Amino acid sequence: MEGRLDADTHCGIGHTRWATHGGPTDENAHPHCSEHIALLHNGIIENYLELKEFLLNEGYIFKSQTDTETAAHLIDWCYKQTGDFLDAVIMALGKIKGTYAFGIICKDEPDKIICVRQENPLLIGLGDGENFMASGLPAFIKYTKNYYVMEPGEIAVIEADKVTVLDFEKNPIKKEVLEITWDYAAAEKGGYDHFMIKEIHETPSILKATMGPRIKDGIVQFAADELPDDLLKNCKSITILACGSAMHAGMVAKYVIERMCRVKVDVEVASEFRGRKPILTPDDLVVVISQSGETIDTLGALKLAKSCGSKVLSIVNVVASSIARESDHVVYTWTGPEIAVATTKAYSAQIAIGYMIAARMAYVRGLMSLEELKDFTDKLQKLPELIAGILAREETFKALAGSYKDYEDLFFIGRGLDYALALEGSLKLKEISYMHSETYAAGELKHGTISLVTEGVPVISLATQSDLADKMVSNTKEVDARGARVLAICRESVKPALYFADDLIALPDFEDILMPSLAVIPLQLLAYHIAVARGCDVDKPRNLAKSVTVE
Repeated sequence: MEGRLDADTHCGIGHTRWATHGGPTDENAHPHCSEHIALLHNGIIENYLELKEFLLNEGYIFKSQTDTETAAHLIDWCYKQTGDFLDAVIMALGKIKGTYAFGIICKDEPDKIICVRQENPLLIGLGDGENFMASGLPAFIKYTKNYYVMEPGEIAVIEADKVTVLDFEKNPIKKEVLEITWDYAAAEKGGYDHFMIKEIHETPSILKATMGPRIKDGIVQFAADELPDDLLKNCKSITILACGSAMHAGMVAKYVIERMCRVKVDVEVASEFRGRKPILTPDDLVVVISQSGETIDTLGALKLAKSCGSKVLSIVNVVASSIARESDHVVYTWTGPEIAVATTKAYSAQIAIGYMIAARMAYVRGLMSLEELKDFTDKLQKLPELIAGILAREETFKALAGSYKDYEDLFFIGRGLDYALALEGSLKLKEISYMHSETYAAGELKHGTISLVTEGVPVISLATQSDLADKMVSNTKEVDARGARVLAICRESVKPALYFADDLIALPDFEDILMPSLAVIPLQLLAYHIAVARGCDVDKPRNLAKSVTVE
């Protein structure tokens, strides 16, 4: 880049934008520039219309429809008042309302970046004669493994040979240097066509990495995570807060914990939880699930739960992320970087942690004996091998996907754990193939939604739960009788009863509550290969972002 620029500078900023204000156009792309200032921004400026009106009266001309351009002009206006870059930034921050992370450069100080965090994630990479700012670690792991995590209300002045961190009053802040624990190679495709398929194939090794440190003397233990048994033993109820696939992982955890531990579990969409007055007490445990640890609605829900006095346990992947730091206790999934927007291996790790929490909770509550815990732990350790066996059948799933690629509507049905799994399968298909898909609790079909099932409409029926198999076979016959093209995903023992299905994927007979770990793999592979066959951008679907840091 330096070789292509006719400028004596070694400093630059750039941004991959997820549009909130103004469409994804060249005019709305970051950085936004004013006379002296260029700026990029992640977040939302809530009072930008008020600020824009002021700046228009001051003679500023706007070229975009974004809220971000307002910040660039405002800092420029403040710079003209103060004559100092840092003072101008601080002055402008006092006028801005909202959530943001800014990266700012000034024409008069070309070898310096000032960056600011207020809620939205911001990391500072610490190199040798070079320093970096980014919202995620993969952006600079090729250059350094050392970094700072910026906290809300902090400013960093970045130069090639030093980084100075201040609060909004310009008081210096001493930061802890953290180290990335995974290698740059983990953030590359490694010979696969896409990150998503690579990450699906990493699931067996990831589950070993996730579960291994929590298995000692043949049983599940969380001593290394400093998760006290008393917390699991004494909580009166559990509320799980998450968004998207993490919420679906939470639904799996709900079924498993309620079945094994006889504790009431609620699963709530974090953004909806934030919009009401929840009924929580210090006796309730709140479990927060997020791959990135930066999902802003989940973070906001966490803070609301803490304000009610509840203890918060988070299940996250990114070490020292905002959610991890705000939580009372953290269990890391240790999945390494997940680059594809559509989560796969992180989802599998999240449900594995859910199994382990349920097992430990059942044991400390006296509902599972030591021998039963050892037996359950042994079954957990068999998951990677069983999943590897399913992955070995990928060519079968690929061929099947080719015959489904031209449909525009598809339905999923399931009961119990299979319903939670169907929601995840449907989401995967929608987000990467752009195929319209809906999920229904199979028992609800007769209450109206079966009217949508007509001749040739594909229906994916999940029947992995032995205690619900007979009912699922009946529900599957109902859609078959109305002309649906049925793809059944079932345990081996149910295969004969689903003889009428147009297509069938049989999975090994295994512990009912662990079947989601097996059944999600064909769902992920089908979604992936359908999306590839439809010519979609699998790793970066339209309109989506990996870490959702805006409300």
